Amino acid sequence: MRFQHTCIESLAVALPGEVLTSSEIETRLRPLYERLKLPEGRLELMTGIRERRVWPVDTRPSDASAAAGRAVLARSGLKVEQVELFIHSAVSRDMLEPATASFAHHKIGLPSSAQIFDVSNACLGFLNSLTVAAGLIESGQIRCALVVAGENGRPLVEQTLQTLLTQPLDRNGIKPYFANLTIGSGAVGAVVCHRDLVRGHAHRLLGGVARNATVHSELCQGDTHGSESLAMQTDSEALLVAGLALAQETWREFNAVTGWNAANVDRFICHQVGSTHRRKLYEALGLDLAKDFSTFATLGNTGSVALPATLAAAVAAGAVQAGHRVGLLGIGSGLNCLMLALEW
Repeated sequence: MRFQHTCIESLAVALPGEVLTSSEIETRLRPLYERLKLPEGRLELMTGIRERRVWPVDTRPSDASAAAGRAVLARSGLKVEQVELFIHSAVSRDMLEPATASFAHHKIGLPSSAQIFDVSNACLGFLNSLTVAAGLIESGQIRCALVVAGENGRPLVEQTLQTLLTQPLDRNGIKPYFANLTIGSGAVGAVVCHRDLVRGHAHRLLGGVARNATVHSELCQGDTHGSESLAMQTDSEALLVAGLALAQETWREFNAVTGWNAANVDRFICHQVGSTHRRKLYEALGLDLAKDFSTFATLGNTGSVALPATLAAAVAAGAVQAGHRVGLLGIGSGLNCLMLALEW
């Protein structure tokens, strides 16, 4: 993929006010820990995740996406009437039909002329949506898009806690549920447009590479559990090994297509899984860990929101500045990998 005219005109995050710490999760799991003789503190020790955010009970993904959409439009130099494409790109959805984009579109107050739909691809949905919007911009079909993602991890965490406390699981039996306890909630939005619409400095999306290894699609699977909860099981160890192999393949192709490499990229923003994933990914790709910017310690894994929200945090912290080459290194269950070149 190569883009010449596509820019991220503005970027904004919306976060829940409620914080759920790893310590609080383990306090709730104390009966399980005592039964299996597990030491408290292992959740943060193994993942590096100290806390995550959760939306209030009964928050819908469209509420979260709409909050991020309103936030980014407030920052944008473009008018709401200029939005021609609206995509809700999260794992979380209000329901199967209609598209969650329909509810979020109404809550934001976007024009009826905008094309709207959902893009769902595990933790890659937001990055995939950037490429969809870019393709339409490059072809001249549209000039401005609004991409949002609103993830609500609370139902998954609550269902996981209930399962762990009520089922007669042994130490091996709890492993597939461990990754669920790293999940957090949040929302992010981006106005993506043709370069001609940007006032001032343009943050250019230059292109990228996508690769998949769907032979590993069974390693992380999630679905609804009843009407109001979620369930997910993950083979974390196998997923990490397969993910690193796919990332190496994608990174080699990314180097060839973009001309970017470990030395000439200023900052890397990766999908936020945890400390082990980050360390092993940087080792596998031969990247300098000093070029990383992470948010998993305080936000956890927020699915499709994780990478773009971390980019927004890096910009706010001054870690990403005008002119910086930023490598967006995304990966999601399936397995799918998407790496994008962004000139901020």
